[in-house]
Amino acid sequence: MKETKTAWFCSSCGAESPKWAGRCPACGEWNTMVEERVAPKKKSVRGESRRAGLNAPTRPQAVSSIEASHEERIRMPSAELNRVLGGGLVAGSIILIGGEPGIGKSTLVLQNILSIKSRNILYISGEESAQQIKMRADRIGRPSDNVFIACETSLQNIMQHIDSMSPGLVIVDSIQTVSSDDLDSAPGSVSQVRECATELLRYAKESGTPVILIGHITKEGSIAGPKVLEHIVDAVLQFEGDTRHMYRLLRAIKNRFGSTSELGIYEMCQRGLREVSNPSELLTGNIAEREELSGIAVGVTIEGARPFLIETQALVSTAAYGTPQRTVNGFDSKRMNMLLAVLEKRVGFKLAAKDVFLNIAGGLKVNDPALDLAVICAILSSNVDMTIPPLTCMAGEVGLSGEIRPVSRLEQRIREAEKLGMETMLIPASNLKGVDTSTFTIRLIQVSKVEEAFRALFA
Repeated sequence: MKETKTAWFCSSCGAESPKWAGRCPACGEWNTMVEERVAPKKKSVRGESRRAGLNAPTRPQAVSSIEASHEERIRMPSAELNRVLGGGLVAGSIILIGGEPGIGKSTLVLQNILSIKSRNILYISGEESAQQIKMRADRIGRPSDNVFIACETSLQNIMQHIDSMSPGLVIVDSIQTVSSDDLDSAPGSVSQVRECATELLRYAKESGTPVILIGHITKEGSIAGPKVLEHIVDAVLQFEGDTRHMYRLLRAIKNRFGSTSELGIYEMCQRGLREVSNPSELLTGNIAEREELSGIAVGVTIEGARPFLIETQALVSTAAYGTPQRTVNGFDSKRMNMLLAVLEKRVGFKLAAKDVFLNIAGGLKVNDPALDLAVICAILSSNVDMTIPPLTCMAGEVGLSGEIRPVSRLEQRIREAEKLGMETMLIPASNLKGVDTSTFTIRLIQVSKVEEAFRALFA
């Protein structure tokens, strides 16, 4: 009997080693080596011909002599998905969509492909049966005759389906369930994920057919499997949000054909995902008719090319159990602690013995430093129990000395606030250089210090 050979693979980068090592020699990560069974590869005629074509030596070319062609894009039915992708699917690209279980990855992909009538689409499912996918399609309510379902986990069978059908778009749900018969390891292992993704990449580049992979994520929120999977694909999209909330966010972590700063917002409904074209109205609600409460400030933030208003909620109370709590949702906790230190040191408000709770409405996670002023004003409003004047918003970065620093794309932020009916906006004093303020009807209050902002709001 042939002895089974084993090798050690790094779960982070996919590097192979004949023996265990505490630290990966390739990427330097600790305790990432996992043991897997390996078998000698059976080279198929198909694989040999493909590799021969790919490994043929090419002649070096000067950059100036290379003709750049405009990549052909396939417009998806969802405008939010097109925004994140950079204008649509590029022919021959391979896209990886990751997210938590039940967040809506399969629903997002399925409701998009059901609306495409111009090409045949092959949907490979390794987790659900054809009946389950049919039930989801009926719930979405978009019947289609050009979407074909195949429930397969074998890479060789999947490639046979692709060869016989020649689809215009391929979806694999999910890449962790697909395995190759040439490897003697379990589906989802480092070697299996790497081999299957590489084969699908080869097919996408040779045929010009876009491929969409759906992947799982780990407890830490990163894409499950080796890090090399993210290196192989052209774009990595993260579908995030709280399953208990209705809002879902689609972000581009990596995109070779577009920006990585764009954000798509969806709302989970009974009939699938609904696009949110104007997130400001949903994230702030009806401000004019709302009861005036302390601890609420409206900040103007930008994600990608899209400005929107977002509600910042804070609650400051006396610590009941001796040790003050600092709880943050949707904002960087270390940055909030820094802002609390600025309040105490530069302004004189003693918050060391008080509980501080901060929440960004709608379940969003915001990293824009322009939200600092809204956070610090919401905390102070709750501390002194005074409401911020209605229809007032703000944008500004807070420095360690208590100064209000300039923010990027201020004009866009002002126009968004004006469009939503805001009457007053606090902005950094040094931020209006080169901006024509005569076109604005909103009242602009320039502040250079945190104290000036407080006087403008509560005096």
